[in-house]
This record gives sequence, structure tokens and C-alpha cells, in this order.
Amino acid sequence: MPVPDSLQGFAVVEQAAAKINLALHVVGQRDDGYHLLDSLVTFTRFGDRLGFSPAAEDRFTISGRFGAVLDADGDNLVTRARDWLRAALAERGQPAPPVHIHLEKNLPIASGIGGGSADAAATLRGLVRLWQGRLPPDVLHAISISLGADVPMCLAGHPLIARGIGEDITPVALPAMPVVLGNPLVGVSTPAVFKALASRHNPPLLLEPQPQEWPAAIARLRNDLEPPARQLCPEISTIADDLTATDARVVRMSGSGATCFALYNSMKAAEAAAAALSEKHPQWFFTATMTLE
Repeated sequence: MPVPDSLQGFAVVEQAAAKINLALHVVGQRDDGYHLLDSLVTFTRFGDRLGFSPAAEDRFTISGRFGAVLDADGDNLVTRARDWLRAALAERGQPAPPVHIHLEKNLPIASGIGGGSADAAATLRGLVRLWQGRLPPDVLHAISISLGADVPMCLAGHPLIARGIGEDITPVALPAMPVVLGNPLVGVSTPAVFKALASRHNPPLLLEPQPQEWPAAIARLRNDLEPPARQLCPEISTIADDLTATDARVVRMSGSGATCFALYNSMKAAEAAAAALSEKHPQWFFTATMTLE
């Protein structure tokens, strides 16, 4: 029996793609405490989905595997993005009437793959379409960076290198690659991971101008947050070891964890790995998907 589409009937539907930090180098720290990063980022076909429709009053509803964890009535990045975009449009005399937003939450919460940031970015994109808003790109960028350091890259939604605290974005021509995402559904505190860093001044990300073999080039990079995250969450090591035991080309943690990714030569190999690991760890999260070009 087919599963009902939770977004059927919505006027606008936006994908909030999972973000993968293929590499994350911590290269410094500002006086205000923000860490300076060099990160190679891509996105996947799999992610959250959001629907937008006109309404008599603002509504925010949630469904999906991980929807029960969220409070639709509490403060969150989706409603914050709605309110800040509305204020920016109102300043320019543009209408932003009440809207029903529905979030289909398919990504684990606080898992290092940009779920909340991707949702906020999708909200900005979806409401600009629904409200037919006209904002200068720099204003939309300013709203996104105010929502969080990962939101600008999620708003871009294509492979890129992010520098600074995430606001300095350069597009990269990455191919689509089969990938498995795995998460033990154990929370990892991002501040605790950064606090446990051995060094905040590490070598920058240096990428070959046009790698002939992307998985090999990615394998030569690193995630500086992975060693401290593994100390705080031993399950990360378990997932990484299990992924490494499959036919994976590259295995690494994304962001501050606890999600790990593995790149494969074929979608068939990725699907086989995800199926085997789902059977081995039925309470954990695994999915096979493709990265975006």
C-alpha cells in the first residue's frame, strides 16, 4: 500500500537536501569565539521536504520519522526564517500574508548534516516563491547568515567550498556520487566537540584544481572534528568501522557528527551496504542516496 504524500496539495514544495562536509578543516578562531573553517561541501537527493500554502493564519506542522522530536509551537529555524523574511519584505512594501508550512522531517536531529539549516534555507526559497518576493541577493544572504553559519551554503544548495565561518562560498564542479549516510541516533554536542579540539590552527584545505578521481582526492582531506567527536561518542567509531568494512571508497564523519558518510563506485554497492547495516543496527539510521552535482 503506497505511503500518503504528506505534502500533497501544497502550493509550493521545496527539498531540504542533507548537507555533507566531505572535508572540514579548522584553520583558526576569531576573537568573538567563532571558529574559522575550510570545508568541501556537497548535498544529497535525500533530505527533509517542506510544503507552503496560503492560510487564514500562520500554521506550522510537522511529520516524518524524526518529526515527533520537534515542537511545532516552539522557537525553531523554520518559523524564524519565515518571520525574518516577512520583515524584510514588509520593509520594502511587499506582501507576505499568512502561510501554512509543513515540514516532513526525514533527517536525524542535530546530526552534522545540516538538517535545521537546510530547513531554514528551504523556507527562504519556498516563501520567496509563494510570496513572489523580490529581495536583493545580499539581503537574502544576510538573512541566511543571521539564521546560522550553515544556512548560506544550504541556500546555495550545490557543491562548494565554504570558508570563514561558512559565509564565504565558492562553487565547485563535483560529480554526483553514490553515498550512504549512517547515524547512531545519539546526540553529540557541537560546542563540546570544538572544546575538545586538540588544535584550532590546522593546515588549510588544499584541493587539486581538477581532480581526475574525486574519491581519491577527498580521501586525502580530513575532518578535524572527527577525533574529538569519536572520543565523546564511541558509536561514531562503530559506524565508521562498519562502513569501512563495506565496499566504500571513502569513509568520514560529516560536520560535528554523529553522521558518517561513505562514498561508493555504484548505487548498487551503496544500497547493499545500507541494507546490511540497517539489518545489523536496526535502531540506527542508514540511507543510500546520490550526491547532487
